[in-house]
Amino acid sequence: MALTPVVLKCGDSPVPLPLGELTSFTVPELPEKQDFDEALSQLQVVTEPRLIVVGNDGAFAAALTRLMRLERLNVELAYVTENRSDATDAYKLATGARAARTALKGTVHTVPLIRDDAGIALVGAATVTGPTDADELIGEAYVDDNKLFSGTVPGIRIVPSPKLPGIKASVDRKSRWSGRRWLEGRAIQLGSPAARLVRDGVPNPRDLKRSTFYRHDKTWLLVR
Repeated sequence: MALTPVVLKCGDSPVPLPLGELTSFTVPELPEKQDFDEALSQLQVVTEPRLIVVGNDGAFAAALTRLMRLERLNVELAYVTENRSDATDAYKLATGARAARTALKGTVHTVPLIRDDAGIALVGAATVTGPTDADELIGEAYVDDNKLFSGTVPGIRIVPSPKLPGIKASVDRKSRWSGRRWLEGRAIQLGSPAARLVRDGVPNPRDLKRSTFYRHDKTWLLVR
């Protein structure tokens, strides 16, 4: 028999009332691998395991990353956050109490899993810019076989998609009034002398010369 879902409360994120009586584990705002141990152990005996992440996009991505690395993508993953975010926009998710109700009673959807070559999942958006705020991004990037840019641009934005091929990317415009041109594909590859990468609001600890985001060979289970 299926047991109740487990809530992972990340940092100071408030837990909406609909989730108040569920088993809950409090972890840091950005949980690391050992912070998932208790919650995932609790879900080990559940026939339809569901982990509800209450936090921000970084925490949600950390949870998906952990499930991917443990090869436990059979765990259904729900996301509850107070305000709209890149992840809620990417997957058309509710927020607040409505998100909590969806986390309990929502439908499970199989969606592509987007990750990078460092083995970190992407749930909302990644941005790549020059190494400092004053620098533009130098290099080139391709989405599958299509050139995204070559030369110098303000930066690029990479987002996951709930439908195939799974990933899309665009070049930042110098004017906010300029529209974005999106390229969709299975993977995006970037080469640069030095680039600053931010995944789901979490900066990479060092500048990169190469980075690849691509569709994983397995999918994940999103509650929405």
